[in-house]
Amino acid sequence: MAEQHPDGSRDQASAKFVHDDKPGIFDNPRNVRRVIFGLYTACAIVFVLDVVSWFQARAGVPELRHPDSSMDGLPGFYAFYGFVACVLLVLAAREMRKVLMRREEYYDDE
Repeated sequence: MAEQHPDGSRDQASAKFVHDDKPGIFDNPRNVRRVIFGLYTACAIVFVLDVVSWFQARAGVPELRHPDSSMDGLPGFYAFYGFVACVLLVLAAREMRKVLMRREEYYDDE
């Protein structure tokens, strides 16, 4: 590992690890929009396949999945369930922050 000199400079061995301020792939908003579009497209495809599977089950075709109750047999149930679970986790974390939060100088006091 390269050592840092008292004047703040580094030796040549660590010169390749210095950030050269080249823009990253997600610094371009167009690339971010592409990734988000890809994720939405993947979600839509999976939902459509879920609906097709549901209709096939109603038509008598053997199901690929085996729901335990009438609720988890509905199309989009697991997407809705996951969304509600994430929202509840965020709300719980906001409340936990109030309990676990420490003042800024907490570790400086001795």
